[in-house]
Amino acid sequence: MRKSLFRKYFSVCASLIVLALTFLGVVFLIFASQYFQEDRFALLEKNASYALAATQNYCVKADGAYQISASLIDVYTPLAKAMDADIYLTNMDGTTLMCTHRSYCNHRANAVPQQVQDKILEDGIYRGVGEMGKIYSTPYYTVGMPLVLGEGQTAGMVFISSSAQDLTGFLGEMLKLFLLSALCVIIITFIIIYFVTSNMVKPLRDMVLATESFAKGDFTARVPVNDMDEVGLLSMAFNNMAASLAQQEGVRRSFIANVSHELKTPMTTIAGFIDGIMDGTIPAEKQSHYLNIVSNEVKRLSRLVRSMLNIARLESGEMKLAPTQFDLNEVVCSTIFTFEQSIDAKKLEIKGLDVGKIMVEADRDLIHQVVYNLIENAVKFVNEGGYIEVNYRTENKMTYIGIKNSGEGISKEEISKVFDRFYKTDRSRSMDKTGVGLGLYIVRSIVNLHNGEVIVRSAEGEYCEFSFSVPAAKASAAKMSVKGLLHNQPSEQ
Repeated sequence: MRKSLFRKYFSVCASLIVLALTFLGVVFLIFASQYFQEDRFALLEKNASYALAATQNYCVKADGAYQISASLIDVYTPLAKAMDADIYLTNMDGTTLMCTHRSYCNHRANAVPQQVQDKILEDGIYRGVGEMGKIYSTPYYTVGMPLVLGEGQTAGMVFISSSAQDLTGFLGEMLKLFLLSALCVIIITFIIIYFVTSNMVKPLRDMVLATESFAKGDFTARVPVNDMDEVGLLSMAFNNMAASLAQQEGVRRSFIANVSHELKTPMTTIAGFIDGIMDGTIPAEKQSHYLNIVSNEVKRLSRLVRSMLNIARLESGEMKLAPTQFDLNEVVCSTIFTFEQSIDAKKLEIKGLDVGKIMVEADRDLIHQVVYNLIENAVKFVNEGGYIEVNYRTENKMTYIGIKNSGEGISKEEISKVFDRFYKTDRSRSMDKTGVGLGLYIVRSIVNLHNGEVIVRSAEGEYCEFSFSVPAAKASAAKMSVKGLLHNQPSEQ
C-alpha cells in the first residue's frame, strides 16, 4: 500500500510528540517521587527530633539509672496523629519499649533489624523505606535517631514511621493530572500538525496534478507560491519549468507548422510545374523557364533540410567543436568575395577589411557559416549604392566582430524576434523569397556553442548591425604567428 508524504510526515511528528511526552512523564514522575520522599523524610526527621527531645526531657535518673516517665506517650501521641505516623522507643537491643500504635502490636512482637541499629550508631541517624524487618507488612518511611543521655550514654533509639502508600496515591494523582494535560496537548498538537502538514504538502499535490495535466499536453497549470521557503522556491522553479515547457511546446508546434508550410509551398510549385510540362499545359518554349523555377525550389528545399539537420545536431549536442587558431578577417574577406557579383550589382562600398590579422580560436567551419549567413543577410537587405562595414575589437579574451549595412534596418518590435526559428520580418518576406528564416537561429546557436553572444543594433531607415563574439587566440600563439610571418619574409639582397 502506497503511503503518502502527508501520512509519513504526520506519523513521524505524532510519534515524536508521543515519545517526548512519555519521556517527559517518566522524568516528571521520577522527580516527583524523589521530591515527595525527600519532603516526607524531612518532615519525619523534624518530628523525630521533637520526639527525641521530649524523650530526653522525660528521662529521670534515679538510683544511678535512667527511668522513662509513662507520661511520655502523651507527648508522642499528638505528634503521631498529626503526621499519621507511628512513634516508638526501643532499647539498645531493638526491642520496643513504648509505641503510639497500640498497647500490643508488631513493634513489641518484632525487634528492629540489627543493620538499622548499626546504621544509627554509626551515622547518628537512619533514613529508609522498608518493612523494618517484620514490623510492617507494607513499605514505610522510617527515621531513627539515637537517645543520648546526659553523660553521653546511648540508652536507646527513637523511631518514627509513616506508610509509603501515600507516595503511591500521590504519584497516582500526579499521573492522572499529567495524562489529562498530555491528552489535551496531544489533541491540540495533532490538530495543528494536521493543518500544517496539509498546508505543507498541498503544493506537492498541486504539482502532481499539474504534471498529470502536462502529460495530457496542457501546460497552463501553475502552483500557487505562498511562502519563500524551500517549498515556495520549489513551486517557483516548477512554475518556471512549466512556462518553459509551454514555450517549448509552442515552439514545437510553430516549428512543425512552419516546416509543413515551408515544405508544402515549394513541393506544390514543383509538382504543378512538372505536371504542366508532362501533360503539355506548359508549351515547349517555356519549359526551360519553369524548369529553372523548379531547380530553384529544389535548392530551397535542400537549404531547408540542411538547416534543419544543422539545428537538430546543435540541439542534440551532436555538433562538436573542433577549435583551431585562424585569421577571422581572412574568413570575412573570402566570404565577401563570394558575393562579388551581388555587391557590384548594387554598387556597394565595403569598409573595414583593411586591418591586420584577427586571430581567434574557434571552429573555423562553423564560424564561416556564421559569417556567411550574416554577410548574406547584409547583401540582401542593404540599399542600392549603400555600404557594408566590418569592425573588430578584442576585450576580456573575446574578439567581437560587427557586420553593419546601410538600409531600412529592423524595427524595435522585431529585433527581439529575429533569432527565432522561421521568423522573417515583413520587409524580408517581400525582399527574400528564398530564405526560410533559420539562418539567424543557427548563427545564435553556433555562437552560444562557442560561449559567445550575438546582438543586433538597428536604426530604422539608417542601418542594421549584427555583432557576435568568439574566443580570441592566446597571446603566445598570436606572437608566434607574427614571428613566423617575419621569419618567412624574404631577406633584402
